[in-house]
Amino acid sequence: MFKRHWLIVPTMPSQPERRDGGAAGSKAARGSTQPPRCASRPLGARGDIDTRQSTSPQYQSRPNRVDVRTLARLAPPVASALPRTRNHNPALQPAARTHKMIPRRKHNASSGSLPPPDDKHASNDYILSDNEARRGWCAALRRRFNRKTLHKRLPITAWLPQYNTEKAIGDLIAGVTVGLTVIPQSLAYCNIAGLPPQYGLYGSFMGCFVYIILGGCRAVPAGPTAIASLLTYQVAGGVVEKAILLNFFAGLVKLLMGVLGLGFLINFVSGPVSSGFTSAVALMIATSQVKDLFAISVTGTTFLQQWISIFRNLHSASLWDPVLGFICITLLLILRKLGMIKIGANTEGGPTTRQKVITKALWLISTCRNAIMVIATGVLGYWFINTRGDSPVKLMGPIPSGVPMPQLPPFSYVRADNTTADFVDMMSELGSGLIVIPLIVLLEDIAICKAFSDGRTIDATQEMIALGVASIANSFMQGYPGGGSLARSVVCNGSGVKTTLNGLYTGLMVILALQFFTQYFEFIPKAALAAVIVAAILFMVEYNVIKPMWRAKKLDLIPGVGTFMLCLILPIELGILTGVIVNIIFILYHAARPKLSVETLKTEHGVEYLMITPDRCLMFPSVDYVRRLVTKFAGSSSVPVVLECTHIYSADYTAAKSIEQLTSDFHARRQPLYFYNVKPSVCSIFEAVAKPEHFVVFYEDEELDRLLAADERLEPSKTPPPPSLGGA
Repeated sequence: MFKRHWLIVPTMPSQPERRDGGAAGSKAARGSTQPPRCASRPLGARGDIDTRQSTSPQYQSRPNRVDVRTLARLAPPVASALPRTRNHNPALQPAARTHKMIPRRKHNASSGSLPPPDDKHASNDYILSDNEARRGWCAALRRRFNRKTLHKRLPITAWLPQYNTEKAIGDLIAGVTVGLTVIPQSLAYCNIAGLPPQYGLYGSFMGCFVYIILGGCRAVPAGPTAIASLLTYQVAGGVVEKAILLNFFAGLVKLLMGVLGLGFLINFVSGPVSSGFTSAVALMIATSQVKDLFAISVTGTTFLQQWISIFRNLHSASLWDPVLGFICITLLLILRKLGMIKIGANTEGGPTTRQKVITKALWLISTCRNAIMVIATGVLGYWFINTRGDSPVKLMGPIPSGVPMPQLPPFSYVRADNTTADFVDMMSELGSGLIVIPLIVLLEDIAICKAFSDGRTIDATQEMIALGVASIANSFMQGYPGGGSLARSVVCNGSGVKTTLNGLYTGLMVILALQFFTQYFEFIPKAALAAVIVAAILFMVEYNVIKPMWRAKKLDLIPGVGTFMLCLILPIELGILTGVIVNIIFILYHAARPKLSVETLKTEHGVEYLMITPDRCLMFPSVDYVRRLVTKFAGSSSVPVVLECTHIYSADYTAAKSIEQLTSDFHARRQPLYFYNVKPSVCSIFEAVAKPEHFVVFYEDEELDRLLAADERLEPSKTPPPPSLGGA
């Protein structure tokens, strides 16, 4: 009724001995002139257990039979305790190693079981059953769709069951405070993007709602940002339809990157490149607001073009707009410092309750400074219109009220010359912005998440998914690209935020503003909104990184300063792409020029040899360089050469081909070349190309003496004398 198949479990004796098929030095010890090959790769993925049927008589002689249930219970610890072997063939195992025969029982064909295993279709499973395949699928599904995955991909399910009144109060305060910040910011950032002001509010509420469910960082209110607004202007050129479609496809790119796990692409934007880009963007944003501060018209898309246009039109500047703008900038900077005052912090007993209340009030005034300034100047503009019928400063003008209805993003638009641009034309006009904007937005968002993570690990994949879905949802509400904002995150974190539910109150405030207060926004002076942007953007210039970068590694200044200059001269998306390319060239050059340490050493028997140690992996950019250096160092003498491969964790075909040529060169000039401590995965790659008689690997220092003693290419005077057998 049952057939028995045997699991061969090798056990190590107390004093193992090497057999003929063991280490590389065994043949050399017997005086063989054939250099041994590297042993094959480790057996199996679950320990050194050979599950093939045993047909050899030496394995069938006294088996120790263990019950199948006992095996299922004891197999994992047994497998983990087994020594690692490097030979598949049991006949090549050490001679003193014994084998225990453990039976496993399977049903015959009449019971509907699987066919018996053979050598070709061996399995490493401990017990096989007829339900193994179905159970495997179910286990895989359970591993992927479990509670942990649910909490990871829907973070709201992790914190919502523990939500309480204290957290609700903290989220309410933070949400309202951020709402007072995001409304004036959205109106101002639209000016950077070259869009009507209502589109900034359109993109400020739906992303907040989506991030509540999918977001992983509680202090990241999604909405328009200064960098995304400037990039949108560079790519869309102030065309509303192109900006909305850009937001849609930017969301798709971010979502696709999250699903496919392409977050590593963000790592190609190094710290120097990011600092140079951010500083250049800060200057460009400030430059874009000069036209509203002086009430002049400015043309051009790059930094230089805009400043040329500013100097040409400066003679037509208004008087009261710059006066109001610079007064607002001064007041905003003073209010920013006001929030840093800690009354009673240096007293011996600490601040009193009254002092704490005053400090908190000062902080609240400082936090809401943008809203206070916009409201105050809006009242001033309203007074001018009602009393004088005209305003000495430029106002925003009428803004449509109401929340927009959800609709598909536009896939065509009418140009200024009355020609229609279809979907293909729009995609070609958006160009590289479809990739650059998602990468920059993700880079900024993940940096903010790390800053406010409180020591928790940030899931970059989930952030990509959350921001991608938020951008797609915003595009259906006619919003343009945005993401996490550092200024809003600072306000949110300082307001005592507890969870991502604070976005609910922020989004509701934006909806209320759209529904009921847009009629009052038309009285806000444009110079006041420009002042809000300039006062915030001044602190984005990262000039403080130059000194530590100079001290740490001066070479990093090249991609940093280069990105900064290129972003000011070229269109900004080309500037950041060029900076990333320059950084990648530095990485490739570093990978193509590994450092080699060269030492002249002696074995225990006094044989001199050359030890060469590369400090990194051998891949196709570096193999010719390494081969040339090894040949150069070894060519000055005829001593044996040992290539120490401890730091070589990976290789490719080109590296294997170069190793094959290197070993052939050494063999041709009769100079020994050995490889020490090669990783099994690397060894299998080299073995696939190199000739077995040329590629010699050893893992123990004692084996080198035996290899040198057996190598006929060495002069007899350099080989150690044979050991004495005793006196006569």
